[in-house]
Amino acid sequence: METVLARRCRVIVLGVLLLIGACSSTNFVYNRLDFLVLWYIEDYVDLDQYQKQYTSDVLASFLLWHRTHELPDYLRILDQIEHNLSQPQTPEMVASVFSEFEAAWLRLEKKGLGLLLDLGVQLSDEQIDGFMEKLWEQQVEFKDEYLERTDDEFHEDNYEESVDSAREYLGPLSDKQLELLREFSRSLLRSDRVWLQERAEWLAELAVLLERKPGWQERVREAVAARRNNPSAESRRVYDHNLQAIYAVIAQLLDGRSEQQDAHLRDRLASLREDLQVLIAEGAAPAGEPETANEPEPANEPEPASETPAAFPSG
Repeated sequence: METVLARRCRVIVLGVLLLIGACSSTNFVYNRLDFLVLWYIEDYVDLDQYQKQYTSDVLASFLLWHRTHELPDYLRILDQIEHNLSQPQTPEMVASVFSEFEAAWLRLEKKGLGLLLDLGVQLSDEQIDGFMEKLWEQQVEFKDEYLERTDDEFHEDNYEESVDSAREYLGPLSDKQLELLREFSRSLLRSDRVWLQERAEWLAELAVLLERKPGWQERVREAVAARRNNPSAESRRVYDHNLQAIYAVIAQLLDGRSEQQDAHLRDRLASLREDLQVLIAEGAAPAGEPETANEPEPANEPEPASETPAAFPSG
């Protein structure tokens, strides 16, 4: 089971590095993201041919923006990570990198919301109803998946994911590191209950907004911003507690890495850097051709507050 912060880090950390790092054919995957995202959208809405073409065209513009404006910034984040590796690690240093992830996430959210809102104008009432039905079905699935767990199962899930994430970037872990991750996982507060409650409230609000009365698009933007900027006191308490635990355990893991783990980590980051450089070079606009105009922007349903951390961008 993939926890929320793990998912979020993958999106934020280096945008599409989730796909880049997981696939040996980086260019093949990234250059077909418009198709893959369209396929994902159609999990929620059955689009007609015109809507498919429109969405495909908009996604192509979005990906050009992402390649030319975001990927270079991901290289800068990699520079910061690699620079930090030469110094003693502190939770504050980890928090600084996470703030870069958050900034990248917000740019994607802003750029994306326009895309989905524009698509929403073209959907029929039946398509909107089907979209909301899918989201409510997910709510039931999430409740079955998350809330059925005991606290011990919750902590074990987080432990297993933390170990997998750390091994991805450090290689084999020592007994001391495994125990560190065990203690970390036990310290986490459950966020699934408060997230599911707030998600249900959000879906009820979204259903009203998607009646698409005059001014509905701006109200959706305001609702998304309010949900992001004004979490409940309980959600904020859990999120802040878990995030501080995440910063601390990542700093401890990095500070205690062996020479072999350091080499493994630097090789992994170097591979990500090479992938990014190739993609940026491929996306360079031909001489005399404008890059892109102001395209619509991709959005997504807000994700739950974090449960468990991925120590590094997982690939």
